Amino acid sequence: MAEPAFELYAFWRSSATFRVRVALNFKGLTAREILIDLDAGEQLSADFLAINPQGAIPALIEPGYPPLTQSVAILEFLDERFPSPPLFPSDPHGRARVRSLAALMASDTHPLIVPRVKKYLTASGGFDDAAWRAWQVNWFTRGFQAMEARLSKESATGVFCHGDTPTLADICLASVTAVARVFKVEVPDIPTVNRISARCAEIPAFAKADPMAQVGAPS
Repeated sequence: MAEPAFELYAFWRSSATFRVRVALNFKGLTAREILIDLDAGEQLSADFLAINPQGAIPALIEPGYPPLTQSVAILEFLDERFPSPPLFPSDPHGRARVRSLAALMASDTHPLIVPRVKKYLTASGGFDDAAWRAWQVNWFTRGFQAMEARLSKESATGVFCHGDTPTLADICLASVTAVARVFKVEVPDIPTVNRISARCAEIPAFAKADPMAQVGAPS
């Protein structure tokens, strides 16, 4: 079967786009990237809103099908469509744990530090740069500390978040640690998070997706 001609609407710094890039790399797939400059507000253009009315990236398009949005939904689609190598363990409890860890990062931490939140807080919430920085540090810290508490105590943790093979949970963790590095936020006392993130960074599928390796990243 020929590889689908995917298009990926992306931005170099986007944590959610990072997740999709890793999954595509992991599955041996490619996508033609169409850059949407979040800093310039291109996500709010009429053309892009026709693709995703939320004005958020990523969006993955396969010719002949409606756009796919929401990074975790895209990852699950890719795993169902291209099941090898898998992004989930085979047992129901393991799959639920991986989804739970992934949600801690992708649903409960990352959404609080995205550009549209910054725009609202600075335009309507009275935040200056220092207040926004404190907001970022607070939510990165709380997310990583919660992740550390789970990973360091739960017996299912191995080389990676769940066992010794990367899963959706590792992709979501790595996506948030990647943008924390971009924003120069360091959270102390998270050795398990740091160990797993460093191991992920050694894997080509992750390294190739790193924000600083993308078109548009600062040199």
